[in-house]
Amino acid sequence: MTAHAILSASGAHRWLNCTPSAKLEQEMPEEHSEYAAEGSFAHELAELHLSRYLDLILAKDHRKRYKELKENQFYSQELEDHVKTYVDYCIEKINTARAKTKDAVILLEQKVDFSPWVPNGFGTGDLIVIAAGTLEIVDLKFGKGVPVSAEDNPQMRLYGLGALNQYDCLYDIRTVAMTIMQPRLDSVSTEELAADVLVAWGDEDVKPRAQLAYKGEGEPVAGDHCRFCKVKAVCRARAELNLEMAKYDFQDPPLLSHDEIADILFKAEELRAWASDVQAYALDQAENHGVKFPGWKLVEGRSNRKYLDEEKVAETLTAAGYEEDRLFIKSLLGITAMEKFIGKKKFAELLKELVIKPAGKPTLVPESDKRPEINSAAAAAEDFKEVF
Repeated sequence: MTAHAILSASGAHRWLNCTPSAKLEQEMPEEHSEYAAEGSFAHELAELHLSRYLDLILAKDHRKRYKELKENQFYSQELEDHVKTYVDYCIEKINTARAKTKDAVILLEQKVDFSPWVPNGFGTGDLIVIAAGTLEIVDLKFGKGVPVSAEDNPQMRLYGLGALNQYDCLYDIRTVAMTIMQPRLDSVSTEELAADVLVAWGDEDVKPRAQLAYKGEGEPVAGDHCRFCKVKAVCRARAELNLEMAKYDFQDPPLLSHDEIADILFKAEELRAWASDVQAYALDQAENHGVKFPGWKLVEGRSNRKYLDEEKVAETLTAAGYEEDRLFIKSLLGITAMEKFIGKKKFAELLKELVIKPAGKPTLVPESDKRPEINSAAAAAEDFKEVF
């Protein structure tokens, strides 16, 4: 197992907060998902288009490889549209840099080495642009879950340190800009730091904790960084944090203070996530590894009936005298499927006036959530009084 696998930049948020987690994760099997494979494909397609723009490959080679990629299982017009959004953004960055500095440095999928701060640490910069004393590194994230901010993002800062480590001796780099581009979420986020500030972060915050993480030392700490940890389902520190909920006797809500209810609401979200992780882990162990948990057994779950052969069903009922047009219900593709089928831009062009988004059901969220607050019943009553 390589040191990079132990202290990866993508896992930095986790091992910087919980230094033993990196070593503990090595005990778990490597996981591969379709989402990761789709993301890798999107990166490959984007690199191909940018390579052609930069004249790094011939037009005929681009056409040949592009034709091959369009046969990939992950290719769709929707994916192409999102990749084009990223490519266009990168081209704009490239042109802006060249306007400032004639011999601007442009690098694609460049390996960056941040091992002076993290043992054997390295990663890959999707796009690196160096011009007018500024080094910018752009990272394509193809997920469609939640927007990821570049502010205080340890993965991006490590990439920035790696690029600075390699190119500062060749160019007078005074500023490092780190950008995350998420085309599926129409999200672009950038953090810009003075080069010496970034280096100080690496020296003072990263290096000592990376040394602990590499050795598997330090105290385990649970928190929001547990979300993608491989041992989150069996981690004792996370279990203890969530079991603190047991300090409440769960009396009727009216007997709890507003402060206590607020505290429970914050913990309940993590408690639900933790319970779900434990359940998923236990099911996998029982179903795929034969593990038996005391007091629990593996059974066949409930299922819904389905036709064995729809065509045969239709033939049988038609032969029995039922009208064929009464046997089928025609319906449009769902919005998500339709958008993927015709592409996001064409969908917006043709169906913008034919799609609505009803108001969502009210829900309580932390104040840090970016959605605007809606008026409560009490606030609405006060507004009514003011009007009359």
